[in-house]
Amino acid sequence: MKKEINNKEQKRLDKGQIFVKIMAGILAALMLFSVAASLIFALV
Repeated sequence: MKKEINNKEQKRLDKGQIFVKIMAGILAALMLFSVAASLIFALV
C-alpha cells in the first residue's frame, strides 16, 4: 500500500515540476521577446 501512495505522490510532483518548467519557459520567452522588441523600437 505504501508503494502505491508513494507512486501517486511522485506523479503529482512530476506534474508540478513539468508545469513549473513550462511556466518558466514561457516567462523566459516573454523576457527575450520584450528585450528584442525594445531593441527594435530603440533602433527604429
